[in-house]
Amino acid sequence: MESEMLQSPLLGLGEEDEADLTDWNLPLAFMKKRHCEKIEGSKSLAQSWRMKDRMKTVSVALVLCLNVGVDPPDVVKTTPCARLECWIDPLSMGPQKALETIGANLQKQYENWQPRARYKQSLDPTVDEVKKLCTSLRRNAKEERVLFHYNGHGVPRPTVNGEIWVFNKNYTQYIPLSVYDLQTWMGSPSIFVYDCSNAGLIVKSFKQFALQREQELEVAAINPNHPLAQMPLPPSMKNCIQLAACEASELLPMIPDLPADLFTSCLTTPIKIALRWFCMQKCVSLVPGVTLDLIEKIPGRLNDRRTPLGELNWIFTAITDTIAWNVLPRDLFQKLFRQDLLVASLFRNFLLAERIMRSYNCTPVSSPRLPPTYMHAMWQAWDLAVDICLSQLPTIIEEGTAFRHSPFFAEQLTAFQVWLTMGVENRSPPEQLPIVLQVLLSQVHRLRALDLLGRFLDLGPWAVSLALSVGIFPYVLKLLQSSARELRPLLVFIWAKILAVDSSCQADLVKDSGHKYFLSVLADPYMPAEHRTMTAFILAVIVNSYNTGQEACLQGNLIAICLEQLNDPHPLLRQWVAICLGRIWQNFDSARWCGVRDSAHEKLCSLLSDPIPEVRCAAVFALGTFVGNSAERTDHSTTIDHNVAMMLAQLINDGSPVVRKELVVALSHLVVQYESNFCTVALQFMEEEKNYPLPSPATAEGGSLTPVRDSPCTPRLRSVSSYGNIRAVTTARSLNKSLQNLSLTEESGSSVAFSPGNLSTSSSASSTLGSPESEEYILSFETIDKMRRVSSYSALNSLIGVSFNSVYTQIWRVLLHLAADPYPDVSDLAMKVLNSIAYKATANARPQRVLTTSSLTQSAPASPTNKGIHIHQAGGSPPTSSASSSSLTNDVAKQPVGRDLPAGRPGGPGTAGVQYTPHSQQFPRTRKMFDKGPDQTADDADDAAGHRSLVPATMQTGFCDWSARYFAQPVMKIPEEHDLESQTRKEREWRFLRNARVRQQARRLVQKGIAKLDDQIFLNRNPGVPSVVKFHPFTPCVAVADKDSICFWDWEKGEKLDYFHNGNPRYTRVTAMEYLNGQDCSLLLTATDDGAIRVWKNFADLEKNPEMVTAWQGLSDMLPTTRGAGMVVDWEQETGLLMSSGDVRIVRIWDTDREMKVQDIPTGADSCVTSLSCDSHRSLIVAGLGDGSIRVYDRRMALSECRVMTYREHTAWVVKAYLQKHPEGHIMSVSREGWHFRAVINLRLGTGQKA
Repeated sequence: MESEMLQSPLLGLGEEDEADLTDWNLPLAFMKKRHCEKIEGSKSLAQSWRMKDRMKTVSVALVLCLNVGVDPPDVVKTTPCARLECWIDPLSMGPQKALETIGANLQKQYENWQPRARYKQSLDPTVDEVKKLCTSLRRNAKEERVLFHYNGHGVPRPTVNGEIWVFNKNYTQYIPLSVYDLQTWMGSPSIFVYDCSNAGLIVKSFKQFALQREQELEVAAINPNHPLAQMPLPPSMKNCIQLAACEASELLPMIPDLPADLFTSCLTTPIKIALRWFCMQKCVSLVPGVTLDLIEKIPGRLNDRRTPLGELNWIFTAITDTIAWNVLPRDLFQKLFRQDLLVASLFRNFLLAERIMRSYNCTPVSSPRLPPTYMHAMWQAWDLAVDICLSQLPTIIEEGTAFRHSPFFAEQLTAFQVWLTMGVENRSPPEQLPIVLQVLLSQVHRLRALDLLGRFLDLGPWAVSLALSVGIFPYVLKLLQSSARELRPLLVFIWAKILAVDSSCQADLVKDSGHKYFLSVLADPYMPAEHRTMTAFILAVIVNSYNTGQEACLQGNLIAICLEQLNDPHPLLRQWVAICLGRIWQNFDSARWCGVRDSAHEKLCSLLSDPIPEVRCAAVFALGTFVGNSAERTDHSTTIDHNVAMMLAQLINDGSPVVRKELVVALSHLVVQYESNFCTVALQFMEEEKNYPLPSPATAEGGSLTPVRDSPCTPRLRSVSSYGNIRAVTTARSLNKSLQNLSLTEESGSSVAFSPGNLSTSSSASSTLGSPESEEYILSFETIDKMRRVSSYSALNSLIGVSFNSVYTQIWRVLLHLAADPYPDVSDLAMKVLNSIAYKATANARPQRVLTTSSLTQSAPASPTNKGIHIHQAGGSPPTSSASSSSLTNDVAKQPVGRDLPAGRPGGPGTAGVQYTPHSQQFPRTRKMFDKGPDQTADDADDAAGHRSLVPATMQTGFCDWSARYFAQPVMKIPEEHDLESQTRKEREWRFLRNARVRQQARRLVQKGIAKLDDQIFLNRNPGVPSVVKFHPFTPCVAVADKDSICFWDWEKGEKLDYFHNGNPRYTRVTAMEYLNGQDCSLLLTATDDGAIRVWKNFADLEKNPEMVTAWQGLSDMLPTTRGAGMVVDWEQETGLLMSSGDVRIVRIWDTDREMKVQDIPTGADSCVTSLSCDSHRSLIVAGLGDGSIRVYDRRMALSECRVMTYREHTAWVVKAYLQKHPEGHIMSVSREGWHFRAVINLRLGTGQKA
């Protein structure tokens, strides 16, 4: 933070502005990722890295047409000329022996690359021998690949007609062999290697014949009489690969220092030919005296990396792999270099063949064709590695000195590190990535390589996808077998990145027992919490919807390991341990009972009061899957489910909508398990809603509050037995206790279940009756509202008994309140659950009952949305009719969110366009509540039969997938707000400079003294009757709230900036507003008289629409009065605390960082609170009340002693009481008696009781 302050732009403003530095230190409310992002997972990337058709070459046909001692008639050889075939001079022995020796050597050379293949030689064959060989290998290979190697050095060159040459039985004639026939015998998939002059002709002919076959098949498909139509479908030649030594018009080089089969030597003995060729290039050798004879004496084996020869082979593999990966398209690279071990080796060596043979004016050909690679910069690194190795040969051979290993890999890792450190944001991938892969299994380099690889993967999902495409997966999988502790943090980080992008790797981990590695890491108390968090995430992915992974981790004691770390100080670890538990017993009864034995559900309940909302949400998820197990129920398991349900019910008023959304899903699991019980409860509530009117609100005289619980209208729920019977089982003592301790009211000593202040229709549903699968609802929102309020006034004591029925009643009541949640996503989910059960209950209950509530004749409430509804008006007075006012919630919400709505307030005379008629208006005003709509003709029973599924078993919030995005995104990157060059940082600096200027202007105004209030600087007609006005602290913007909308004005220019609907129910009103984060990214908080709080962003922004950041029930026990203060709030930016009160007897304090209630301070008065003001430095709260008193509270003291002062200078309703923030701490207040100096209290706290 000091570095931020030192680099802030405010230092240049002078010493008097040093106080402005506090802007940098002030916390920002509701700016966490859960507020700024949509709660959903990352988009899954296509699995292009995983080979879908991996295959291997199982058979190899080696066809040699050498006719040793006889040159073909169309070839004129130089003298001397190249003679060596497979490094054998055929003239050094008899012709037949030479032929056999060459064939044996060629087979050994291929076996170095694929020892498990089946090899068959055909030496100077006839056509029939070739046919027999090819058909036999194809028959045995089935769908695998077959290789056909053709050496035609002893026969004429291929013909333009698509023929190669073999012999007759007596070797007296050259017999042509059609490539078309060869295709037929070899089939597909196959790979062909042609080592002869004019080999490119064979490739062209092959392609022409393949195209001819495709055309013949197309004709046969159209014409059933075609001969091919009756034959089995031949394989496509598209999967065939060809490698040819030269172009169609080129001859093979005849230089005597080179082998005659130079192309075959490059493909099968690359290191030997590369060293020989290097020594022939005199211009590149640093050390003279290295001869061809000397390179034959290089010590070591090709497969031993610790030896000179093995290290060269290792370097060569890394370089050719790197060249291919950087030059070839990704799909072609995967096909040629990752699909087949032998094919990959041949193509790596083909790159060398291109480099060497091009130096002799010979161009190798491949199909599919590769881009030119012979000039790639990595070849220079190869030349350097060869030169360093060869320069040591004389001393190694003659003096026996130790071999010094090549610095190649260390230098390439350094280059990769430079790319990671110095590269720009948008750049091409690092060309060294395949080299990093090569050194992962090297003990010398792997630690550094893993570190660099982890840093690369941290760049984002694109980097992970790139690393997987290069083939890194099997290497990091094999490393899990290592027991080296120093690798644990690196491997955990890398695997977390991989699984965050591609969760399908879970099967590979379990198959190779990789989960055991992570179980040991999670159980290691010496591992840092950050790495244990990643390990918990990895294990959570392994068990996610994967039964094999669940069983494996259960056997590995995962549940006990997770339970031990539930109370770890690291919040992210607590979160992922809980998610991991929730996933392992999801639809897995063995894990659930293991959790029961370990009291997992009881231990998880401690996280329901965790200060971090994400941790609370994870705990709710875990408990939800715990009760959502679909296994057969016993009395014991039912008791546990009920205990868990009552624990979850405590979160009904949690401040975080993320937690409440997860709560709905968790309770929906319980509803699915006990469907018949909830159907009975649903019918009970419907009966109550039918038979009992709502009690009238109390009358507030002089600001006094009459509690509703004293109202005589307290109906009881009657037993309804029309749908099944609920078993009466004696509850356990713990269940009774949890029922009695359920927080059904927010005031101590109150027995009110839930009050109507909980209601909010911002996300209500249409009143249309229909099936749960449709967008229409069986239960209208008004019906749910009435059921909820009726149940709130019921005598709760009669419901809390020894029967399990009370549990279902309580959970149903919780769902009713969640259906009226001010946050749209929460209410949406709850409405789906309620309507699903209501649909089933009414479909089974006969006869249908009639509900005569007048609420069903009202227009449908607003559609659920968290977007602000813009309302733009062309001018003039707003409509004053009650009809237009009541329809604002409905009609405006039905229109698309945007700024291009018709002029005039919706529902008023200025509304243009087609009038929208809610579907509910198509019904008669009095009708059966559960009757079908006018467009429904199916019978009730038939319709019910078509909707067997009620609450979707797959109902999810996306919280777990959203949480996993943390591991997919960069975690090592400097946050934008700390990056001095970022756009975010520069915008903050501009805002803080603006704040400093505003403060300077304010100081000058203060120094001038009191100004006359003669100049009117702003006068405009607001769209609605203003109820609350709030000035922005640093911009000339004033927010004006009417009953249910907010208008923003630029009071300097007199322009209207924005106007949008707040989303509160039409029978409520906005009673308070506050600007949050006014010094930086401003948010607007609105409070309504039903106790709901909503926070908005993007207001007064011409480029974006207002969007709801969060919403919650700030006061759930608002006492309904005809004349009340509604809800009043005060905001403390320094601490992030929000004080709320109103028509209640408490002052509730919310911690917006934790999004939970932290304190309830009793007011000690019978009148409502009309004003709040706080001072964070002294922890003081000043409350103005409806009876004229002003009370001072110290929130640090005990509840019985926290009221430290009461002033009674006013005799009427206190409009505003303000506690000054400076050390003098005066209290200023104004009442309804008017504003004059005698009505202003200016008292020092010190004159009364000491605070």
